[in-house]
Amino acid sequence: MNNVHLRRFTAIGLIGLSQSFAHAALFEDDEARRAILDLRQKLEQLGGTGVAQNKTQSEEIFKLRNALLDLQAQIDAIKSDQARLRGANEQLLRELSEQQQRQKDLQLGVDDRLRKFEPVKVNLDGVDFLVEPTEKRDYESAMGVFRKGDFAAAESHLSSFVLRYPNSGYLPSALFWLGNAEYAIKDYAGAVAHFKRMLNLAPKHLRASEAMLAISNCQIELKDIKTARKTLDELVKNFPDSEAAQAAKERLTKLK
Repeated sequence: MNNVHLRRFTAIGLIGLSQSFAHAALFEDDEARRAILDLRQKLEQLGGTGVAQNKTQSEEIFKLRNALLDLQAQIDAIKSDQARLRGANEQLLRELSEQQQRQKDLQLGVDDRLRKFEPVKVNLDGVDFLVEPTEKRDYESAMGVFRKGDFAAAESHLSSFVLRYPNSGYLPSALFWLGNAEYAIKDYAGAVAHFKRMLNLAPKHLRASEAMLAISNCQIELKDIKTARKTLDELVKNFPDSEAAQAAKERLTKLK
């Protein structure tokens, strides 16, 4: 029972008390004293009951307040755990993303390194073939020296290439340009040997007619006119429609 109820019961008790005093004159003194004692006992009981109820309510409110505080503490702890787990999850996601990116970069790096060793397709002088990346690099390097006009250095580079790659798809073309480099440095015997090797290797090569014409030029330089005429006749016979054959015909008229 709360204080309002207690005051209400107290007020009722006082009203009853005043009424008892009014009636007390009608009774004997002993009866009046007994009535007063009875009323006091009732008031004490009412008062005691109110205090006990207030105490019970206070205890319940105290317990409820503590329960609410405990519940709030649990909620706060859960929120804290959730925030911590969220942060840990975000960290794991970042680490996973970084790991995936590293793996991707690593795979790309491996692919790039493997690609450096994979054969590549080349088309040269009308022929398609596969070559190793280093093989392609070395051939282009040697030809770069030739195009600069440094024929002695080109002869060295092309000779090295021919020795290093004896089965290369570049070989017929490499032999042709090696013969030209040797002709330029007046190594006519070496040039003839490499031109003939080219023709034996690829008799239908796009530059075969040019190689035969170059051989005749070397033979003329070596004063072997008879052999040069024979080479020119074979050129006209084997490649009649080539520009080299037209040049061979003109040269034959001059060698008569």
